[in-house]
Amino acid sequence: MVLDLLLPRRCVSCARLGEDLCPGCRAALPLLLGTHCERCGAPTTWPVRRCRECSGRRLAFASARAAVAYESSVPAIVAAWKERGLRRLAELAAEVVADCLACPVADGIAFIPPDGDRSVRRGHHPAERLARELGQRWRLPLVQSPARTRAPRPQRGLALPDRRRNVAGAFAAREPVPKRLVLVDDVYTTGATATAAASALRKAGATRVDVVTFARAVRSIQSTGRPATAISGGLGATPGKGQERRGHRLDS
Repeated sequence: MVLDLLLPRRCVSCARLGEDLCPGCRAALPLLLGTHCERCGAPTTWPVRRCRECSGRRLAFASARAAVAYESSVPAIVAAWKERGLRRLAELAAEVVADCLACPVADGIAFIPPDGDRSVRRGHHPAERLARELGQRWRLPLVQSPARTRAPRPQRGLALPDRRRNVAGAFAAREPVPKRLVLVDDVYTTGATATAAASALRKAGATRVDVVTFARAVRSIQSTGRPATAISGGLGATPGKGQERRGHRLDS
């Protein structure tokens, strides 16, 4: 309480005093609504099992879903959460995910581990906190997550084939895992990191891995060329089944 008096909370999006994310900005979050690819979760004009974003790729996860598009106020939220250490935003992110996405059928929940340098610098790991919060809401136990076997180069700026090669074999499970798992990360960009981590979990005994993230990069509604905002809506909208911005890191 004393800290709030000395450093009053401001909305990370509009800087209004009062809350980390004010009601107006929360209501305007770009929720991922409408139809999507059954496999990777990319927005599509009509339901498809595989889309042009994931067709032909060997994905180790069964599905990927995100609650919001990485646009509008979301990059500022993610930056405040990850880089500025506002850990309370993990609770907000979990609330939005749980409100927008159905809990996958699973026996446990895991998270994509951080690289050592970033975890030390931040003092916390956003994906782990999000997994814990979602586990409480979905009543899923947190299981042993895969560990990093090496430190790959940062994914930012790499082409998709280079991203895949960069993280291939970068994770390994340290013990057997349940058959059905939810794998959590903060942002889904290309799916390269998610598929590498899911592959490690499958080698450890998982038969199905469903990826869940707070946000994902959205380029366009596939097959239409319309901007990503055409598929977005605020929390006042009815949830559906369900970019890299300068200055904000997108590595998944």
